[in-house]
Amino acid sequence: MRKSLLTIFILTLFIASLSWFLGACRKGVIIELHPLTLTIPTGFLQPHDIFANNPLTEEGFQLGRRLFYDGRLSVDGDHACASCHQQLAAFGTYQHDRSHGVHNSHTLRNAPVLENLAWQDSYHWDSAFTSLKEESRQPITGNVEMGEQMTAVIVKLRNDASYVKQFRDVFHSSTITIDMIEMALAQFTGSLISADSKYDRYKKGLATYTVQEENGYQIFKANCATCHPEPMFTDYSYRNIGLLLDNELLDYGKMRITGLKADSLKFKVPSLRNVYISSNYMHDGRFNTLAQCINHYRTGVQNSPSLDPLLLSGISLTNAQATDLAVFLRTLTDSAFLSAPRFSKPN
Repeated sequence: MRKSLLTIFILTLFIASLSWFLGACRKGVIIELHPLTLTIPTGFLQPHDIFANNPLTEEGFQLGRRLFYDGRLSVDGDHACASCHQQLAAFGTYQHDRSHGVHNSHTLRNAPVLENLAWQDSYHWDSAFTSLKEESRQPITGNVEMGEQMTAVIVKLRNDASYVKQFRDVFHSSTITIDMIEMALAQFTGSLISADSKYDRYKKGLATYTVQEENGYQIFKANCATCHPEPMFTDYSYRNIGLLLDNELLDYGKMRITGLKADSLKFKVPSLRNVYISSNYMHDGRFNTLAQCINHYRTGVQNSPSLDPLLLSGISLTNAQATDLAVFLRTLTDSAFLSAPRFSKPN
C-alpha cells in the first residue's frame, strides 16, 4: 500500500513538473538563446568588447533590429531610428544635409553612418557618448529627433504581446525596461560590419584596380591616410579641419562636451568606407559631393587657433589628382552591406 501511494505521489509530481515545463515553454519563459560572435574581417584589428555586459545573441540582435525600424519609438509613430539611418546610405541619411525629426524639426547635424561601430570607443560627432547602449537613448528622447519619453516607449511595447514575448525570451524577464531596450538596440547596431568593398577584395588579391583607381590609391596614401588610415579609414580622432562656423547653427563640436577652447570646431574624423554613397558630407552636411569635400582641402581650409596643424597649408592636388582620388574612394563602397537582408527592415 505504501509503495502504491509513493508511486502515485512520484507520478503526480512528475506530471505536475512536466506540465509546468511545457507551459513555460509555450509562454516563452524558457528558450535556448543562440550566442553570436562578431566576425573580425581580414586586416581589421581586434574590436572593443562592446558586448562585455550585453551578451550578443541571435535573439537579441533580431529584437534590436525590430526596434531600430519601429516608428513607435518616436512620439508621432513615424520616425524610427532607420528614418535617419538608412541602409542604402550605409545607415546615414541619404542625400540630405541634416536629418528631419518629429514635428517637422531639423536636427543639428548630419546623421553619422552606422558601420563598424565595435571599433569605436566614443560616439557622435562630438564624443558625447562612450557606449552604444547609452548613445541609443539620446535620439529617442531628443526633441528634434524622435521626441519621445522612454516611459511612453515602454508602455507601447508592453501593449504588444509579440514584443513582450521577445523581451522575455532575450532577457528572461516578465517586464520591459529602458536598459533592455538600449541593450537590444546596441546588439543590432554594434553588429553592422562593412568590409566587402572592391578595396577589400583588392587587398585580398581578388580584384584588380584600374590605372585611375591605383593612381587615386597612391594619392590617398600620400595625402589622406594620416587621419584616415587603412583599413578602418579613420583614426577616430577629433579634429578641426578648417570649416567656417555656421552662424545659425553655432555648432562648436567637441567643445560643447568638454568646454575647452582647444576643442573648438573639432569633430570626429568619419570613416571613408561607403563615402561615395553617404552624401551629404561633414558634420552639418554642407557639401553635396565628394568633389566639394576634396576641394575644401585644396583651397577652402580656414585658419583658426584649433586648426589641425596638418592642414595649415591645405592639401595640394592637381585637378587630375583630385579626380583620381575621388575614383579611388568609390572603391570603398560595400554594395552587399547596403542591401544585406539581415540588416534590412524585418517583415
